[in-house]
Amino acid sequence: MFIKRFLVTAATVAIVLTAGQVLFAQKGSAEAEYDKYVSLLRKDLRSDKKQFLALNLPLTEAEAVKFWPVYERYAGELAKVYDARIQIVKDYAANYDTLTNASAASLNQRAIGNEAAVTTLRQKYVPLVGKVLPGKKAALFFQIEKRLGLLIDLQLASEIPLVIQ
Repeated sequence: MFIKRFLVTAATVAIVLTAGQVLFAQKGSAEAEYDKYVSLLRKDLRSDKKQFLALNLPLTEAEAVKFWPVYERYAGELAKVYDARIQIVKDYAANYDTLTNASAASLNQRAIGNEAAVTTLRQKYVPLVGKVLPGKKAALFFQIEKRLGLLIDLQLASEIPLVIQ
């Protein structure tokens, strides 16, 4: 149930991000409303993700007390990386019809850098999670985290149009 709701929320975020192209033509309050809506959807997505983790990562009470604060710090840092990703998508949508070779190359580099930032963040948290969870549970957390990230990436990729020639 949570995974279905999670995927629906992820799909909605992706659709809203790609549909935002029209809003960028109208500056001001429309863009502010769009940003507010995306922010609310992302909050729902993070909540669903945490619930999904809680259901699929069996923690003892002692492990949970130690793990969830580490997870909250991780999720906060990850949200900042995803903020940058959303900005890349918004920039792509805003310039889709007038994309030049140079701007396409720049967006591509930014996207690759964003993917690297996610990997770097995960690497940073491997020892931190390893201090509060035993090896198998830490590995399970990162497997679930990676799979949920891939689901979000897949949904975004399916909604974002390819660069036109």
